[in-house]
Amino acid sequence: MTQKPRSVPVEAPVEVRSDAFRGVLLALFYLLIFLAGVHGLGDGFKMLGRDLLDSFFSATENPLIALMVGILATTIVQSSSVTTSMVVALVAAPENPLPLANAVPMILGANIGTTVTNTFVSMAYVGRRDEFQRAFAVATCHDFFNFLTVALLLPLELLTGYLQNTAAMAARWLGPAAPGLDYDSPLKVVLKVLLAPVVGLAEWALPENAQWQGVIIAVVSVGLIFVALAQLVRTLRRRLQRQMERLVEGTLAKSGLLGILVGVLVTAAVQSSSITTSLLVPLAGAGILTLNQAFPVTLGANIGTTLTALLASLAVSGPNATAGVTIALVHLLFNLTGTIVIYPFPPIRRIPLALAEGLAGIAARSRRWAVAYVVVLFYGLPALLAFFDR
Repeated sequence: MTQKPRSVPVEAPVEVRSDAFRGVLLALFYLLIFLAGVHGLGDGFKMLGRDLLDSFFSATENPLIALMVGILATTIVQSSSVTTSMVVALVAAPENPLPLANAVPMILGANIGTTVTNTFVSMAYVGRRDEFQRAFAVATCHDFFNFLTVALLLPLELLTGYLQNTAAMAARWLGPAAPGLDYDSPLKVVLKVLLAPVVGLAEWALPENAQWQGVIIAVVSVGLIFVALAQLVRTLRRRLQRQMERLVEGTLAKSGLLGILVGVLVTAAVQSSSITTSLLVPLAGAGILTLNQAFPVTLGANIGTTLTALLASLAVSGPNATAGVTIALVHLLFNLTGTIVIYPFPPIRRIPLALAEGLAGIAARSRRWAVAYVVVLFYGLPALLAFFDR
């Protein structure tokens, strides 16, 4: 009788643990580079000169123009995380900071601009009418929710300062510093070391021109923010996407509150609401996911994406550090308030869903309406606002 060969133990779990450890180290490295970029942007902004900053600030005093800046910046870089992180850095700049009142509409605009990504993803189904209609409806419910929230909260903010005042109270309670006192980020030394080559390059290239040194530092810092976030998202997505897909699919038949929680967790894990919402689009196109099931996950993604701005506020230092925390909390408060005001009440909740369904039906009958919608909403509307400001 032949003896069966003894099976050799598989070492895959060790490789998995090793890969996970490398992933954690990579994610921490990219997070530090991201924070260094935020810190450097504030320092570079400080060196640009009062005249240049005054012209930008005076333009964004108009809340509609500030809203437009947030929309356009986010549609260009395809990431609200990049936009909101830059706004945190500008508000918390040690000298000549961006006024909070100007920054709030920019944050609201970033929330609108970020919805363009999953709308573009839905265009992949344009050749298959039924799939496209389902995918486009799920993609655009995100758009309509954010537009409705801005339509409700921007006038309230202009009349009462609700977002800014509430966030400022919370920031003072959590606050890194009392007004007028310098606050040194616990990461300040590490971030300065990471930025030292950039500062050295700027000083070497333009030894006697502080303003242009500031331009170099600011531009490189924006590049660091963009690249670090992109790599951080890529690293996390590669290691977590399967788990995230299972988590989302496992909640499809569950409650809306659970869907919101899943949206928060997935987005916080992968540091990108666009990934979460874009994941819903093919599920909807395939008929696995309905619009009513996707909507709460989308709202959770809106809340989860605010973690990036809160992380960015860890990198700021100086007398305006509390303002950086405040504008990060404005982003969180905006999304929480919109969810609380709209989702629990079926008549209000039906508004963005009905608009998304109606537009998807029109777009499915004539694809040109889908293209016109994207062009008008994300580019034409900001241009129109700029025209009326003339």
